[in-house]
Amino acid sequence: MAMGDQRVGVSGLMIDEVIQRLEKWAPLSLAEHWDNVGLLIEPSQDMPIKNVMLTNDLTEDVVQEAADNEANLVITYHPNIFHGMKNVTVRNWKERIVLGCIKNNIAVFSPHTSWDNVEGGVNDWLADALEFDSSKPIQPNANNPKLGAGRSLILKNEITLSQAVESIKKHTGLAHVRLAIARGRDLESKIKTVALCAGSGISVLRGVPADLYFTGEMLHHDLLEACQSGTSVVLTNHSDSERGFLEDFQEHLEKVVLDGQIKVLVSKKDKDPLITL
Repeated sequence: MAMGDQRVGVSGLMIDEVIQRLEKWAPLSLAEHWDNVGLLIEPSQDMPIKNVMLTNDLTEDVVQEAADNEANLVITYHPNIFHGMKNVTVRNWKERIVLGCIKNNIAVFSPHTSWDNVEGGVNDWLADALEFDSSKPIQPNANNPKLGAGRSLILKNEITLSQAVESIKKHTGLAHVRLAIARGRDLESKIKTVALCAGSGISVLRGVPADLYFTGEMLHHDLLEACQSGTSVVLTNHSDSERGFLEDFQEHLEKVVLDGQIKVLVSKKDKDPLITL
């Protein structure tokens, strides 16, 4: 599709208006205290944004993809600037990303854990892998108990561990996941309660009673603790527990949050660095 075709009927919005709309949907105050969210790179020219690119991780390939598609705003789920930068040179890939965005007049916004904790966000998308009767945050927000980190689910019906794995693979679009089976259990053991958290979720899941933990990644000793304590674990790889949300959210972001005034693209270059051979 040519860029002229993409822009039909798209009027564009100024960056301040886009950020205001994004923050109305998911206030940055919902983000965890350790996170680095919001506008991370400001555009050098004040011009309407007509194309936005969604990505889970901002790599050099994604920056080039955004430039090729004339997307002058990248919304990167993971912040590309997390720890302080002392230099901005061409010798380091993270610094080259900053230079590439400035060169191509690309703004960068990262919502990260504000999108995890909002209602209808990443953790709620992850929860939709399973049919449940109830879902509530594991760590509820002080001002609104419907919001917060992680999700604790009570399933509609008991299902086997094997069925849970297949449902998760179907929902995430993954051919493979990693499974740690709890002591004394097997693939036919019944699952009724699930605790989940996108990304690296052990800080949220640790100590939560559940038949199954569902997250992106965990360290060996945390896996061992869960399994010996009677909880099985499904791991998808870190960003594969998050990336599928972008595809699902694209239409809502474009039509509802941005009122159809901006074209929203999902990066085709973005991918988890780990593959299973």
